[in-house]
Amino acid sequence: MMRTRVITALLLAPLAICAVLLLPTAWFVALVAAVFLFGLWEYTRLADVAEPVARGVLVLANAAVIAAIAWASRGNTALLTMATLLGALWWVLAFVWLLRFDFASRDTTWARMLKLGAGSLCVIPAWCALALLHSESPRWALVALASIWAADSAAYFAGRFLGRRKLAPRISPGKTWAGVWGGLAGCILIALAFAMILGIETSYLLLALLAAVAGAFSVVGDLFESLIKRHSGIKDSGSILPGHGGILDRIDGILAALPVFVVLKGLLGL
Repeated sequence: MMRTRVITALLLAPLAICAVLLLPTAWFVALVAAVFLFGLWEYTRLADVAEPVARGVLVLANAAVIAAIAWASRGNTALLTMATLLGALWWVLAFVWLLRFDFASRDTTWARMLKLGAGSLCVIPAWCALALLHSESPRWALVALASIWAADSAAYFAGRFLGRRKLAPRISPGKTWAGVWGGLAGCILIALAFAMILGIETSYLLLALLAAVAGAFSVVGDLFESLIKRHSGIKDSGSILPGHGGILDRIDGILAALPVFVVLKGLLGL
């Protein structure tokens, strides 16, 4: 399992880096939209929508929203910014939600609508945040994505080898506090390393703070997906990525961390 996970990551990493740095923003955000929408397709199954036609309609509706935002944002990023702020707010509320509440596991219309609305709030603001970031600087987009990916990988290995105290056993029994601290350390180190390698002139102290907060919210995104999977009785969102599961299993932390990263980056003046 671990060997397969590492091999898959090593194969995907160069492709992802090349896409971020070499593709024009229009092509890059189109590719990201396709990946995020595939993750949403997997999410609809976790949200108790079993019918393929209904799942397809929901994904197409979100694709139409993304396309409309892209068209309306030509030469004006106000809509992208508003959606990114909404996404950051949603993940703050999701954090509070995870602390105090739980999704009703009953298959009710209300529960299903709530989960589907949450899926849109996960995908659309994250796409808007990355569109903003890449249009500003592909190098900053790579710092954000690389640090969040590093947080996930470092958390996995730290939790596997050092994990003892459980983080949220009712939501995800496998996650530990050692994984959280290892993930945050990995997120900060990779953010600083990539910023130096890419020649980004910035305050490294503030960048470390930015990476730490974004890394923390990537954990929130991971726990949120774990909660949805737990209630649906499904271990992985899919099987397209050997050793990792589905696309959603790989981007859950990114969906949560990106809006927070972009908003906090602006607040810190980086």
